[in-house]
Amino acid sequence: MAKYLVIVESPAKVKTIKKFLGANYEVAASQGHVRDLPRSVLGIDVENDFEPKYITIRGKGEILANLRKEVKKAEKVYLATDPDREGEAISWHLLFALKLENKKVYRITFNEITKTAVKESLRNAREINMDLVDTQQARRCLDRMVGYKISPVLWAKVKRGLSAGRVQSVALRIICDREEEISAFIPEEYWTLDAQLRVEGEKNLLTAKYYGTTKEKHTIASKEELERIKGELFGATYKVSAVKTGERVKKAPLPFTTSTLQQEASKVLNFSTQKTMRLAQQLYEGVEIKGNGTTGIITYLRTDSTRISEEAETAARTYITEKYGEAYAAGAEQEKKADKKIQDAHEAIRPTDIGRLPIELKESLSRDQFRLYQLIWKRFAASRMTEARYETTSVKIDAGEHRFTVAASKLVFDGFMSVYTQEEDKEEGNTLIKGIMPEAELSLASLEEKQHFTQPAPHYTEASLVRAMEELGIGRPSTYAPTITTILARRYIVKENKNLYVTELGEVVNSMMKEAFPSIVDVNFTATMEALLDGVEEGNVKWKTVVKNFYPDLEEAVEKAEKELEEVEIADELSDEFCDLCGRQMVIKYGPHGRFLACPGFPDCRNTKPYFEKIGVACPKCGKDIVLKKTKKGRKYYGCIDNPDCDFMVWQKPVDVSCDRCGSLVMLQKGNKLVCADETCGFVKDMPKEKLEVR
Repeated sequence: MAKYLVIVESPAKVKTIKKFLGANYEVAASQGHVRDLPRSVLGIDVENDFEPKYITIRGKGEILANLRKEVKKAEKVYLATDPDREGEAISWHLLFALKLENKKVYRITFNEITKTAVKESLRNAREINMDLVDTQQARRCLDRMVGYKISPVLWAKVKRGLSAGRVQSVALRIICDREEEISAFIPEEYWTLDAQLRVEGEKNLLTAKYYGTTKEKHTIASKEELERIKGELFGATYKVSAVKTGERVKKAPLPFTTSTLQQEASKVLNFSTQKTMRLAQQLYEGVEIKGNGTTGIITYLRTDSTRISEEAETAARTYITEKYGEAYAAGAEQEKKADKKIQDAHEAIRPTDIGRLPIELKESLSRDQFRLYQLIWKRFAASRMTEARYETTSVKIDAGEHRFTVAASKLVFDGFMSVYTQEEDKEEGNTLIKGIMPEAELSLASLEEKQHFTQPAPHYTEASLVRAMEELGIGRPSTYAPTITTILARRYIVKENKNLYVTELGEVVNSMMKEAFPSIVDVNFTATMEALLDGVEEGNVKWKTVVKNFYPDLEEAVEKAEKELEEVEIADELSDEFCDLCGRQMVIKYGPHGRFLACPGFPDCRNTKPYFEKIGVACPKCGKDIVLKKTKKGRKYYGCIDNPDCDFMVWQKPVDVSCDRCGSLVMLQKGNKLVCADETCGFVKDMPKEKLEVR
């Protein structure tokens, strides 16, 4: 009979760990959390020192009963839930749910599911870390307070089914702020100018870019300025004023953290954050490898550390030296310098064995598992390799008072790039500059001009939102993917071609949150709260102190919002359309896919129609109404009501003001400015006062 019981979270780990430990050990799974706050009520006794009221999660009774049977048989119980705050809290809940107070109970953690790591964890068994547990309790209580106190306000003022969250509401605000920035952005015109130059003895032309004057860098702001510069350049003598050679070094990348893995998987593999985490969980828990059984092939996936263990460092150096040579093995461990707390001193995400090559596992993995493992393996191998070196050459070419430049770089030692390259690692420039000497004269073949307009900050993607949340200190590695998943599921935002866009519902909720609960959606306040929670983890702050200080202000804001906040009647606005079946004036309803027209005679009359909001501007192509529409995923745009017969469509709101430069009948509203609807024109002017008043 097994003497010892090991309890893990996931059933996927049971078989693997049992294989490592042998007959004296029984391994069972809790299948995640076993206790939580009740779903039907707040579950926090505000009058009794904010004590949480934990209950057994519905459906976990049978699992706990089976675990209790195993506990009775065991001399010792090892709680081996995941090695993070949440895992620590699950172990603590198991302690009470299984009545283990009088048992020999030990907490063990392993960063990878390998025989060495699991056996080492048993030798380093410890007590449950209550600072980690209390951090998780504080997070859970804060999140519950925000969700259960504010969500009913949104239900009453907007519609049922909405939700607010301590992290999700801030993430929504970050996206909304970016959308407002994009909408208000005024593009500025500028021009680039390239000189095609003949080099003596060469057939091909050398392309040099306009830099400015010989004294300073200068941007060409208008067509008139461009023509003046071109006039000065024709007939000028083109002479090489300087040739500079040097070396540029590109350092190896750091190994993956949760955030950087999500970002790179999005960019390179087009994976959502949720998909990346799901696949990484599978690789961590173990996959069936021919000849080896179920094996965990990457380390723990929720981490913001770039640290690597000594064993992994040594193994990587040995592998790289044997495979690529001594010159490719990095001398010292690279580690990210950071002033914030690194979660639980985890390792970075890496392969559990660098000798387990991706190509060798291809048949044992699904296509997506293989692609993610290959990305992790390459990034880790590259992080332990030497830097890449480029030979650089830059040339300055003067033509009168004006200066052109040419730059080129050539890879002379690939280093880590023999394993891992990114888009920005490409060589650049023209090989013609190799033989160019100072004072050499070149002849002008032609000048090539191009008009540009400055671009606003890009829309957030899942990857860039994760990066922004990490940089701002919002949330932690385990929260990035669930946060984005939640605001997508609530239809506050939609995703199109990787970009995230705010829906009308998202705008309403964000506006309401900013008005009634400004601190909840304040980035600095939320980041400060994260720092306080880190203080709980370090044992410097009592968790109930954080909760006690937070609750009164929240309660006061909720009471004020319930009294003063106006309802947003998205669903009951009257339209100018009449029901085809019964003649009633139709109303505007809000469904899962946005606004639609419905007969107010429901349920007697169930007639519905698509809703198009007229903006009072005629289509410049056909003269019919321009209406506000939405894409299938909920992003707003403006198009002709006669679509598909008329294809007029723009993203910004059209205004019936003609362009002074090209005569276009419609300009687009960007804040208090108007921009010509014709992108090739680029004319900008102030919004007329009468339009501002109407707006």
